[in-house]
Order: sequence, then C-alpha cells, then structure tokens
Amino acid sequence: MSLKQMLKRLSIFLMIFVLFAITNISNPAMATTPQGLYDKAWKLINMKYVDDTQNQQNWERWRHKYDSVIKDEQDAYVAIATMVDSLGDVYTKFLTPKEYKEESESIQGSLKGIGVQIGVRDGKLLIIAPLEDTPGERAGLKSEDEILEIDGKSTKGITVEAAAEKIRGPEGTKVQLLVKRKGEEPKTYTIERANIELKSVSTKAPKIGKVDDNLGYIRLSSFLSRNATNEFQQALIQFKDKDGIIVDLRSNPGGLLSNAIYIADMFLSSKVIVSTVDRDGYKDTQNSLSQVTTNQPVVVLINGGSASASEILSGALKDNKRAIIVGKKSFGKGLVQEINKLPDGSALHITIQKYLTPNGTDIHKKGITPDYVVDLTEEDVKANRDPQLAKACEVLQQQVGKYAKAQ
Repeated sequence: MSLKQMLKRLSIFLMIFVLFAITNISNPAMATTPQGLYDKAWKLINMKYVDDTQNQQNWERWRHKYDSVIKDEQDAYVAIATMVDSLGDVYTKFLTPKEYKEESESIQGSLKGIGVQIGVRDGKLLIIAPLEDTPGERAGLKSEDEILEIDGKSTKGITVEAAAEKIRGPEGTKVQLLVKRKGEEPKTYTIERANIELKSVSTKAPKIGKVDDNLGYIRLSSFLSRNATNEFQQALIQFKDKDGIIVDLRSNPGGLLSNAIYIADMFLSSKVIVSTVDRDGYKDTQNSLSQVTTNQPVVVLINGGSASASEILSGALKDNKRAIIVGKKSFGKGLVQEINKLPDGSALHITIQKYLTPNGTDIHKKGITPDYVVDLTEEDVKANRDPQLAKACEVLQQQVGKYAKAQ
C-alpha cells in the first residue's frame, strides 16, 4: 500500500473515531454529582447538537430548570431524558448505565433478547428489522410491524429505550408482544429470549426464491458488529469466481458508519463514498482508495427496513453507478450520532451531523428510491417466491453480459 493510501486510511479512521469514539469527560469532578451530571449533558448538547437552535427553543431555559428537584442519579436521569426529548429527535437519546452496557455488548457482537431492531416513527413503536436466525425472525416478526403491547401493557408514548428494556431479558424467559401488521388484525406473539450472536454476514442460499448458480449472494443483516467488514470481505473472496454479486440489505437497520465506509471502499476506486455536514455547515467528504476487492457487477436489494449505514452503502454504490438498486424505498435515516460517555457509566447519543450521498442528496425522511421498484407481498412469501430477488438476478445477468463483452 502506498504512503498516499496509508494516509487516506488514517484520515478515514480519524473521522470514524471522532464520530463514534466514547467521549471522555474533561473534568470528572464537575460531573460526579447528580446536578453536575445533568449540567454536563446540557453542555454537550449545547455544544454539539446538529441544530444550533435546539429545535427552535431557548436552550438556556433547561440549564437550571431542575436545580431544586435533582437529589440523586435517578432524578438526574429523568431530567436529562426530559430535556433530550424536547429536541424532537428520536436519534438523540440518553442511555442509563445499564442501557449503555447492553449497547456496548451488542457492538462487541452479542446480546440477550429476541433479536429485533426497534424504533419509534410518528409515535408508533415499529420493528425496523428482525435479525437473521433469531427468535424474533423465527417467530415471524417483520419490518414495519407495529408493537401495540409488551407483556399486556400498551406501548403508547413509550421510548425506544423503555421498550428495549421490556423486550430484553434473561435467556430462556419469554416475552409477549401484541403486533399489528398493515392490512391484518393484531396478533399476539410469545417469544422465548436467547443469547443472540450478532453474525452480520451470511452466504447461505436465501430461504425463499433462488439465486442463479453463476451469481454470488451475500446477505448483510447489520453494520453494528465490529466483525462485519471482515465477514463481508471473506464473503467476496468466497465468490471471487462468480460472474456477479447480489448484496442483500433488506431489513438491515444499519449500525456503525465505519463499516459502511469500509465496505463501500471494497467496490469503489477513488470515488466519493459519503459527505457529512455539521451545525456550522462544514462539509467533510470521504473518498475510497484506488484499490478495490472486486470489479464484479453488483445488484443491491433494499426495502423499508434498510436504514442508516445501509443507505450510506447503497447510496454510494448507486450514485457512483457501481451497482443497480432493486426493491422498495429505504427507511430514510440521514443523521450521524456521536456517543458521549458520562462518568457514572451513562451516555448520550447526540446527532452531530447529517450525511449526504455522493451526489449531494439528503435522504433523511425520504429514503433511497431503487432503480427498479419491486414489491414483495405476504402472498409472495406464502407461495415461496421472492420477486425482488428474481428481478435482482435478471438485472444482474444483463450486467454480467455487458461486463463480459467489455472485457
């Protein structure tokens, strides 16, 4: 690797470190008291939040709002969470020490629960995506399912963190979910919790539909695990003799920005991958290196559960005309969060930037529209057919022919 490439790798690493490093507190003594903890959270948001108007409000009013009522850490936690909620940003959130510990474990590659990613949209608690080969997926939960009740209690007004706390639990115990699927009556699912090993990549044949023998199929279910990039590269090596590659990002809720950048770099030579813009309008652009892992033709599958890092990867490949996108419009999360660890073990996720695709497109709340829009209905699944995958194979075979002719 040349010196220029090494420096580029370093710049990408430093950018990732800034975005996802655990931010240390510069003066722990100031934040060891419950009131100090609250004040530190206020300062972090005041300094870093992407919208410097803090949702069109006077942020100063929050600084001493709870001085007379914060007596212990639990009071501080409630006060911080209330303050954060005023931003109207579901991605900027406060995590208690327990919640932050569980998040850290999931990044390391394991967690205990049923294996679903959840989020709140328009006041509804939704399943963004079930992880592959987990109790949630085996029970039949799907992207866009709305969770109405958890163990008999309504989810109206619930936060993502509170819902996750109720759904998680010791291995072998059960949780009961009342789920509403579009066009169907609510249904109760009783699911046994398990230890979830977060393997991000699968090269197994899909459960429904069929992939042509001359094509490779890589299912990337999450960008969260630190092992995701290595797993993906090994999958590309496994399929190096195939004529083309299908990358399935359907129901992939995202994860680490670093993983999206490194995987995009495997396909792109000296191209823009993503740009980020902060509250001051400063734009930072990440480019790929000149070397690639593969030149094989690529088709990417997405749907409404494809979010965040999935949209960064598919947006980079689409805008650079490196891949053709098939499926349904993606979720539409175009914001970058930084993790700020507080001295008591709690943490703040703060939205510090928005990201743009290589063409300068802001996809937040809009999503990425596929080149070929194809539905996958419940009737299709019941009939063991996958028209999205079939279209991907058809389109990829056309690209294989063009690639072979060009060669």
